[in-house]
Amino acid sequence: MTLLPRAILFDLDDTLISLGRRPQLLAEVAEEFAADLTPPGPARVAEEMENAFRAFWSDAERHKRGRMDLAAARLGVVTGVFADLRRRTPGLPPETGRAFAARFDAYREEQIRFFPGAVEAIDELKRRGVKLALVTNGAAAVQRAKIERFDLAHRFDHIQIEGEAGFGKPEEQAYLHAMAALGVQAHETWMVGDNLEWEVAGPQRLGIHAIWHDHLGEGLPAESLVRPDRIIRSIGELTENLS
Repeated sequence: MTLLPRAILFDLDDTLISLGRRPQLLAEVAEEFAADLTPPGPARVAEEMENAFRAFWSDAERHKRGRMDLAAARLGVVTGVFADLRRRTPGLPPETGRAFAARFDAYREEQIRFFPGAVEAIDELKRRGVKLALVTNGAAAVQRAKIERFDLAHRFDHIQIEGEAGFGKPEEQAYLHAMAALGVQAHETWMVGDNLEWEVAGPQRLGIHAIWHDHLGEGLPAESLVRPDRIIRSIGELTENLS
């Protein structure tokens, strides 16, 4: 039987809501632009886009700047790839880059969904008296729009957005502030999320029980030095076998 903590801090993106798999979304958008992408072809363009996004988001400084203005970050990555493509394929229409970026940005937003069982688990935890906080990085307007779109505000005792608070994960202040708002200490708290640094390593340094949401089902990366206290495939697992 599982004993619940006094409080749980939840991440938002790719924890409670799915943002979709970027390589697949890029491939689908590229197919929409197939007529303008031959050569090099939509599959090649989607692959180069994914490589460029991986490089961009793997850089800590660019990640911090980019998540505060996702549309601008995506535009920069996409137009950079298209600029390189045009050097190799002079016939590629110059306006395609911006059109692709705009469509990809809109398409990602269209594909956002709750993970199966996430709402039910949150509501059950709240019903059982667990104090809940939503602790998310990103720009205020973008994240608030998601909170309103998915009717999350009334489900949490505390909502903390990086763009509003002025700090975000993995800064210690992000976790400490959320716990203070809930009136709990680290040993009484769980953190749940998909990012091994932000929702596992950072919280563990403070003594928080860290649960990694492995929503892709790929397991820990072979090179990872981070070891979650628990790994779940779905948020619904949190309310299974409760005492």
